[in-house]
Amino acid sequence: MNPRPPRIPTALRIPLAVSALTLAAHVVPAGTWLPGLRRTCFPALAGLGDSRHVALTFDDGPDPRSTPFFLHALDRSSARATFFVLGESLLRHPELGRDIVRRGHELAVHGWTHSRPWLPAPGRDLREVAGAAEAVQSVSGVRPLWYRPPYGILTGGRWTAALACGLRPVLWSAWGREWVDGSTAEGVLTTVRSGLGGGGTVLLHDADLSASCRWRPVLATLPELINDLRTAGLTIGPLADHGLAPLRRRG
Repeated sequence: MNPRPPRIPTALRIPLAVSALTLAAHVVPAGTWLPGLRRTCFPALAGLGDSRHVALTFDDGPDPRSTPFFLHALDRSSARATFFVLGESLLRHPELGRDIVRRGHELAVHGWTHSRPWLPAPGRDLREVAGAAEAVQSVSGVRPLWYRPPYGILTGGRWTAALACGLRPVLWSAWGREWVDGSTAEGVLTTVRSGLGGGGTVLLHDADLSASCRWRPVLATLPELINDLRTAGLTIGPLADHGLAPLRRRG
């Protein structure tokens, strides 16, 4: 006769059920990180907009060691982009943030720091997203419209925080994967081309938090990428020009 496992006391069942629901609400929305699911079920979240346009976006800055090189390259190509910035970095380098805006680019919210959301913490998520949004508005004079979480992990708490701050979450439909060891300009361009078409949003990085300068292949390939898109008859610009509707703000 096999012994039965001990029964969970009734007093513990409700807390356990609540914990399970809390964890599910935290984790399940993060499944939108999967490209196929995102494109099929959440096209706006994948950044799919005007079919004649490509949204050019950069994450993880601003960083005075790298971001100015991207601003000069974009100037030379007469291209504008959206920079998803970290609030902590922006307040550390506010003049660089203002320079991004002066050159015609758009600031958006990437978070306060580049943290991973291992456990549910909705209060922390709200404080960090709201703090970053306030930093963007303080530096640029314009309320941000878009939010992209670090690593693209859009947990329930981060999604709720974005909506509470009037930000529309936008991930991407193509990326360069330049953070991979041994990445090259040719490899970045090939990877971007494999997933990018009209109406897409491309994710690249103007900064490298690991201090290994993995942004260099992106910088090297940026003029060719822009030229390729224009040769294909596509316009390039920030998310504000991409045909995605921002959230309606209260008040």
